[in-house]
Order: sequence, then C-alpha cells, then structure tokens
Amino acid sequence: MSIVKAVESEYLRDAHENVGVGDFVRVHLKIKEGARERIQVFEGTVIGRRGRGVNETLTIRRVSYGVGVERVLPVHSPKINQIEVVRKGRVRRAKLNYLRKRVGKAAKVKEKLSTRK
Repeated sequence: MSIVKAVESEYLRDAHENVGVGDFVRVHLKIKEGARERIQVFEGTVIGRRGRGVNETLTIRRVSYGVGVERVLPVHSPKINQIEVVRKGRVRRAKLNYLRKRVGKAAKVKEKLSTRK
C-alpha cells in the first residue's frame, strides 16, 4: 500500500456507500456558530457523484422558494454527521444536469422499486 493510501484510509467513512445518483437524500450537517454547534438538515436529489477516496463529492440539488440550490459536499467530511437515503431513484445517467432546466413535476425522478429482499 502506498503512503498516500495509508494516510487517506484513516479518514475514509464507509457509512455512505449506498447513496447513488437520483436518490433523494437528507444530509445532517454540523454548523458551527460562534461557540455553539448545531445540526442543520439539507435535503434534495443527488445529481452527481465525483472523485474517489477522500476526494469523493456529492452534488445535491433542491428547489427552495422557487430558486434552485445546489451544494457540493465531500462524502468523507467530518462536517457531515449522517446521510439518510429517503427515496432511491431510477435513472440512466451518471450526472443529472438536465434537471436544472426543468421545473415542477418535470424535475422529478422516478422511484426505484426494489423486488429483492
């Protein structure tokens, strides 16, 4: 194992492996305000995954008061407390950039129906 992989391995988290593109997720972020720390929830559709190892990121999009908001979050960041998958999406693309142009029901992703148990 190379030195870089050995150093990176202690920062990797394996709890977020089941998050895929098209999934509707709820991310619990640690926000520091002065001396206080609180948890803020950001929920939206995963429109892209990028990178490998410590550099892996998720792009999450939601529409808030008619304005599209996107956040690029490092998957292995210590600021992320938890990632919940609310709904699995059925998509045929690696990146869902086309959702940026769509509004309302046209911007929805179909739900993946799992038959396996």
